[in-house]
Amino acid sequence: MRGRGRRAPRGGSVVTQQHVETRVEAIVRKIRARGQRLTPQRLTVLRALVSSPHHPSADHIYREVAPTFPMMSPATVYKTIEVLKDLGEILELEFRDSANRYDANIPQPHPHVICTQCGRIQDLEVGDMDGLIATVAARTGYYRVRPRLDFYGLCPSCQSAREAHAHASGQPGQ
Repeated sequence: MRGRGRRAPRGGSVVTQQHVETRVEAIVRKIRARGQRLTPQRLTVLRALVSSPHHPSADHIYREVAPTFPMMSPATVYKTIEVLKDLGEILELEFRDSANRYDANIPQPHPHVICTQCGRIQDLEVGDMDGLIATVAARTGYYRVRPRLDFYGLCPSCQSAREAHAHASGQPGQ
């Protein structure tokens, strides 16, 4: 990907302006092909989701776009997310103890590594997920197999903060 972009913290995704524009245009075509409305608010929510190098929650997206549309309700964000899910253009990551997060850049199932302290989510690139899904379906007889593969650990930033705190309290190596 070329063009000006912003980089997520260490190891995150690169989101270029070219990627955002290409992705938004493709999704807009799908929305219009289904005869669904594309309001300025919905377009702004879509753009915020696609341009995020992270995996934002619906509340995060709402807070990001609310200054532009102060009369918009959080329901607009949730309805836009539902439209994108129906189109297969967003991946929803459900969490039992916290808000769902969304990935509009890689909407197909893929593995993630999640920090157990700060909650940061990072995409992992692995081999052929489609092949793995087909193997699981063939071996188990299950139909419509959808993977969810998450790894949990302490991200580099939280490791550094923990080490700095341990060092400051006179307990190096903790």
